[in-house]
Amino acid sequence: MDVPIHDIFVIGGGINGCGVARDAVGRGFSVFLAEMNDLASGTSSGSTKLIHGGLRYLEHYEFRLVREALMEREVLWKNAPHIIWPMRFVLPYAKGIRPAWLIRLGLFLYDHIGGRKLLPATRTLDMRADAAGKPLKPLFAKAFEYSDCWVNDARLVVLNARDAADRGAVIRTRARVLSARREGGLWSIGVEDRRSGNVEKVRARLLVNAAGPWVDEVLASAAGQNDVHNVRLVQGSHIVVARKFEGERAYFFQNKDGRIIFAIPYEDDFTLIGTTDQDYAGDPGAVTISDAEIGYLCDAASEYFAAPVRREDIVWTYSAVRPLYDDGASKAQEATRDYVLKGEGGEGDAPVINVFGGKITTYRRLAESMLEKIESYLGRRRGPWTASATLPGGDFAATGFVELVASLRSDYPFLAQAHARRLARLYGTRARRILGPAKVAADLGKYFGADLYEAEIRYLIREEWAQTSQDVLWRRTKRGLRLNAAEVAALDEYMRGATDEAKSAA
Repeated sequence: MDVPIHDIFVIGGGINGCGVARDAVGRGFSVFLAEMNDLASGTSSGSTKLIHGGLRYLEHYEFRLVREALMEREVLWKNAPHIIWPMRFVLPYAKGIRPAWLIRLGLFLYDHIGGRKLLPATRTLDMRADAAGKPLKPLFAKAFEYSDCWVNDARLVVLNARDAADRGAVIRTRARVLSARREGGLWSIGVEDRRSGNVEKVRARLLVNAAGPWVDEVLASAAGQNDVHNVRLVQGSHIVVARKFEGERAYFFQNKDGRIIFAIPYEDDFTLIGTTDQDYAGDPGAVTISDAEIGYLCDAASEYFAAPVRREDIVWTYSAVRPLYDDGASKAQEATRDYVLKGEGGEGDAPVINVFGGKITTYRRLAESMLEKIESYLGRRRGPWTASATLPGGDFAATGFVELVASLRSDYPFLAQAHARRLARLYGTRARRILGPAKVAADLGKYFGADLYEAEIRYLIREEWAQTSQDVLWRRTKRGLRLNAAEVAALDEYMRGATDEAKSAA
């Protein structure tokens, strides 16, 4: 039987791979994407959850990156207002770390080089009078408040994949690329279904290597290129504690070692603190927070909060490895966060384009740059389109979230305010696909705890490639912060049966 030929084969189901797949299929290319684990199971779910310009990158003169990132904030907010929204950041002035004039200059550039239109500008706070000073030590008398955006990073990945699939892309999870060889001017790729063990042969005109921390490994093993070293692996870890402060503003804390951490409102009842920056040499899939990192984050946050952050306060931690382009920087925190795309092949030799580095804020621009390279090999189809295209569920006004929640509660009166808000935050207008014709809560099926019902689980299996309880609890919903061990076990059992049922039906 003839194996169909795709225009583009994408290795990697993180934000860059899914962003490229979405942009490419929307321009008329046929796309096959393979992810060896779950979508966003690596770097893309381990970020600090920010769409931001990167204020500290100005210190390293990365003006192009900062400007591009700043310009993307409002673009992405408009495209996905359910999972991205504005957030104000309070930067307390700490004497002896960075001079006030330097911070003011950085914030002036932040306000003016990125085309800001809707986000409010920087202002100076008197911390003795402003509520933002209440949870902090009294020695911080002054602060600067500026704007960036929050993002549900794992959902951003899944929604890009969902939109790509809706437009015709093939998205395969738990699908490991075993080999990628050039044959007759095409790529011949062996893809193993990790659940069944079956191996499928896929052919494509062009290969995109967006494997993140595994990008060099793909080049070395699957593509047969030895002695490759393009990325610097940097571990970033975060801790989550019970809520340390009221309100919706976040904090930007400067540390005495020149690094910074954030303290951010998280999932209503928690505070997210991070990140660390340290070189990493192990398996990216096995990364976990170290004891030293826990100590560093607790100590750094305790320098600012009046009530110290203690190890026993931690309710969850997560770590990820960032595949930064190896630019020879001496310190992990100084390595560039910019992306580099390198292509090779053509002229009868099937081309490959490798993605090195990048940050979640600039994923859409990275995809556009990738498509320019792809079109230089495969020819132009349609022009750029993603800047004005909403992601699934985001088809409502950027400032209309409150109205969306009210509309859901009007149509489904049995929903508690918190439940309706959570569904709107995760799924936007597509929440109605979960709720369907339900008239009472019992119509949503089996209840697993923390307002998580069978109807939502079935939607995640059917529409969002969820196969395990971990996919649901830690990447699709974050309900893992609230379910107890017995509830998780019940969900585990249900997921095994439901995914087997879905597989049989397919």
